[in-house]
Amino acid sequence: MTLRGKGGTQRDEISNRYCEDHTILREGLRSLLTSHGEFEIVGEAENGREAIRCVEKFKPDLILTDLSMPRMNGTEAIREIKRQFPKTRVLVMTIHKAEEYILSTFRAGADGYLLKDSSQAEMIMAVRKVLSGSHYISPEISEKVLEGYLEGKKASEPQTAWETLTSREREILKMIAEGYKSKEIADDLCISVKTVEKHRANLMEKLNLHNVQVLTAYAIEKGLVSRE
Repeated sequence: MTLRGKGGTQRDEISNRYCEDHTILREGLRSLLTSHGEFEIVGEAENGREAIRCVEKFKPDLILTDLSMPRMNGTEAIREIKRQFPKTRVLVMTIHKAEEYILSTFRAGADGYLLKDSSQAEMIMAVRKVLSGSHYISPEISEKVLEGYLEGKKASEPQTAWETLTSREREILKMIAEGYKSKEIADDLCISVKTVEKHRANLMEKLNLHNVQVLTAYAIEKGLVSRE
């Protein structure tokens, strides 16, 4: 989406791009945001990879994204978007309230964390706050979680097995859980089957999980794929 400022500010045009895999919710968000004259939508995406392509195309000021999306999940998409476009602001809108999700999302580079059951007024406030350069987190979630992250209080804690996975390993784990075979993953990612198998072996060793069923259950637990 593109958000247009009407108050004679230094930036008369503000871009906001959101990616959310649920069409009905996307339509509701579009309607809500366009009802405010300061916002203009420039694009939508149904998965993380498409979101990255749209950011490359539109160079938006803000992304509104879910965490659970097909192909590449929100956290990995955020990490890649922030790597390529560090000035693009990112506001996550999700159902996940656990500290693990919140911390991993901010570590990936997100600027705000909004719960899906938030009011419309809170959502508009969150968008404005993140666009202004501030961080935002839903009041329902303890602000100590965000403060602890920003102050580096978590830095001394040992890494979990999940945190040792590379972005590529997480991407392949997600596709395995979605039912893709090694050849399909290789074709989709433009890498060799041998490379896919190496990544698969590495993530199995790191997680100590050694079959598709337990990998799928783990991916669901981590929010990489939906339980539905």
